[in-house]
Amino acid sequence: MKTRLLKLIPWLLLAVFALEIIAILVPKPDKGLRVQDFGRLPVLLNGRVQPLDSVGRNALLQIRGTASVPLEEKKSYEFWKHPKKLKATEWIMEVMMKPDLADTRPIFLIHHPDLLNELDLRGKGKEKSGLFYFTFNELTNCIEKIEKEGQQVMTVDAQVRTAYQKQVAKVHNALGLYRRLKNTLQHETTHDFAKEFDEFKASIPAGVVAAKAREAKKPFDKAAFDRFVGWLGKYDFMARFAYPLLVPPAQPQAGRDQWQNMGQVLFEMGIHSAEAPPAVGWFAQMATAYRHDQPAAFNQALDGYRQWLGTKMGKELNKGRQEFFFNNLQAFLHAMIIYICAFLLAVGAMLTMTLTPNGAEAMRRSSLYLIILAWLVHTGGLIFRMWLERRPPVTNLYSSAIFIGWMAVLLGIILERIYRVGIGAAVASVVGFVTLVIAHNLALGGDTMEMLRAVLDTNFWLATHVVTVTLGYAATFVAGFLGIVYVLVGLFTPLLAMKVGAGGQAGNGDGRRAVPVPANAPDIGQALAKMVYGIVCFATLFSFVGTVLGGIWADQSWGRFWGWDPKENGALIIVLWNAIILHARWGGLVRERGLMNLAIFGNIVTAFSWFGVNMLGIGLHSYGFMDAAFKWLMIFDASQIFLIALGTLPPQYWRSFRVRAGAKLAPAPAS
Repeated sequence: MKTRLLKLIPWLLLAVFALEIIAILVPKPDKGLRVQDFGRLPVLLNGRVQPLDSVGRNALLQIRGTASVPLEEKKSYEFWKHPKKLKATEWIMEVMMKPDLADTRPIFLIHHPDLLNELDLRGKGKEKSGLFYFTFNELTNCIEKIEKEGQQVMTVDAQVRTAYQKQVAKVHNALGLYRRLKNTLQHETTHDFAKEFDEFKASIPAGVVAAKAREAKKPFDKAAFDRFVGWLGKYDFMARFAYPLLVPPAQPQAGRDQWQNMGQVLFEMGIHSAEAPPAVGWFAQMATAYRHDQPAAFNQALDGYRQWLGTKMGKELNKGRQEFFFNNLQAFLHAMIIYICAFLLAVGAMLTMTLTPNGAEAMRRSSLYLIILAWLVHTGGLIFRMWLERRPPVTNLYSSAIFIGWMAVLLGIILERIYRVGIGAAVASVVGFVTLVIAHNLALGGDTMEMLRAVLDTNFWLATHVVTVTLGYAATFVAGFLGIVYVLVGLFTPLLAMKVGAGGQAGNGDGRRAVPVPANAPDIGQALAKMVYGIVCFATLFSFVGTVLGGIWADQSWGRFWGWDPKENGALIIVLWNAIILHARWGGLVRERGLMNLAIFGNIVTAFSWFGVNMLGIGLHSYGFMDAAFKWLMIFDASQIFLIALGTLPPQYWRSFRVRAGAKLAPAPAS
């Protein structure tokens, strides 16, 4: 009975997580106000069509660091409850149509103590986990000071800014972005946009006549002139500060350069007595209905606009719908959660392997099944993102983190299928989790699907050079993390001395398991060495081929095959380091431990080539200095050096080596 239950546990855990994924895929229609349909509306920003939900989500990530705004505080003892949150679409609707209410939401993050004192904000913000969030209203008295200091900081190079200056720059940019969003659909002082729009249209004929008469120095209607100029002043402000281009061209054949922001459209209406595009009227009705809590009127205007878009710009409407679904799917977030759960199970399986083999096997299988599920979710998100961009999987640092994690997990699954001891599962889950965490933090910088620079705008080379060299990165990382497992497991557990049978099962070499493991079988330490050797061979091949392909691309783009650019040097260093590992192994200069320590140092080499060279601020491949990423890169490098130091400890300090030298493992009970 107990054995049957243990066999069922992996399937039960898989079913629980699979049901959660299915629940996410089930559409949840709006009740009352059609918030989701509004979030699907397409706009143009950063050169690409995207839904309003993406605009709100990326703006929140830049301002607050989260993709939603909590509406209530979660009590520490109520861990099972999920506090109500304002999602990205709901938040951007408030900002654009109910700015007075949006001004009361705690979204501005300020945590530097000197800046808090300078702005006299101590005790005013909402604290959460040591971070202080403030509303726009709480910063009202500080805006002038933030603007003044922010402009001064912008003259200082980003690489030499102090922590205080970095915080000032972040708050300054956040306030600017927020105020631009407030003036995107209507002027932030507007209370009834539909009424204002009608009054403005009615004022244009008399206003234009008065303006022409004044210019000709003839008698003019001063009241009509002042009213008309007042409207134009508001719309000129919107035209200069509005964030996304909200109004599509009236004719479907017009290109992307014909999109306009609301202020531009209204200002040109007044100057040229032009007819307003249909979108302006629909947006005006939506803004008024939303502000006055009239869901039926809002939904009616929204339906009218969506029908018009469907006949004129069906492609853009579908793009908004698809990206909205991708945003709310949050595939990478859910894969990350499953990966960490699988990692805990894999570690539990390895730690209990010599104590309760049956229970350990149940945990190992559970971990493997969850990793496969997470990898499928990861794959779905990766393919969906490629479909949205119409690009290969790697186009920037964010997508490289997604792809490296995906490939590393696949390699870990293959290893776990060959050597069924939990090590492949542990490496797959931890690398998958860490790379998705890196991707999440890279997303805080804004839109992750931005338009590519002209030199990078080629799907052929993105699909060949970039994918190939990124596969080399992923394989090198997997080898390095296997080296970490070898060091930690060997130092603190006897697992490296356990035997691995032909089917991949581990045992004591005494045959007392359901699948006997012969005494002359290789142990886990030797199996790990074979894993690392094979993966380094794979990494060497792909990193070398990818580097050569990059040189060919450079020759076509810049007229030279090799220019000793930092990124090119970084790719070459990876090839050379992997070659050093192989030659040291072939020449007998290193054995198991030496191979593992060299593989761990490969993590430092690859991290530098992946991130470090992009943060130097020089070269054709530089993405600019990122102080937060630099700090974490240094911490990562220090951790790898510490692990290498552990890996060089004499064998008598390694528990596995002491067992291998003659001590016996605790006998494994028969299955």
